[in-house]
Amino acid sequence: MSLITWTEEQFGTKVGFADDEHKGIFDRLNKLYDLATGGADRSEVGAALDDLIGYVADHFAHEEREMEAKGFGGLAAHKAEHDALVNTCVDLQSKFKAGEADVTEETGAMVKGWLENHIPTFDFAYSDALNS
Repeated sequence: MSLITWTEEQFGTKVGFADDEHKGIFDRLNKLYDLATGGADRSEVGAALDDLIGYVADHFAHEEREMEAKGFGGLAAHKAEHDALVNTCVDLQSKFKAGEADVTEETGAMVKGWLENHIPTFDFAYSDALNS
């Protein structure tokens, strides 16, 4: 069962690469959530966690390059949001690999909540600039 579903109405930025990459994030988050809450082997959960974090980091870097290229004024605040999530995820990843943490329903809910806030608040703001 999906934790989060991408819809144009709720998450569409009207920036092609961003919408496509957001769909990829949602797909990876749903896979991780299903594995983690469905009793999958820890190695499978770890691989899905690594995949999600790597994909998110690549997406953030892509967004930031595009914002910089277009001279988007909100880049610094946007990057700070990205950095905060990446730091949280890398911390979880380290603890998971050390056997000190698990990926739980709460983990999924946290990332879902972040996406539900970040995309409409921060990503919608760059739509005009990146489409100019």
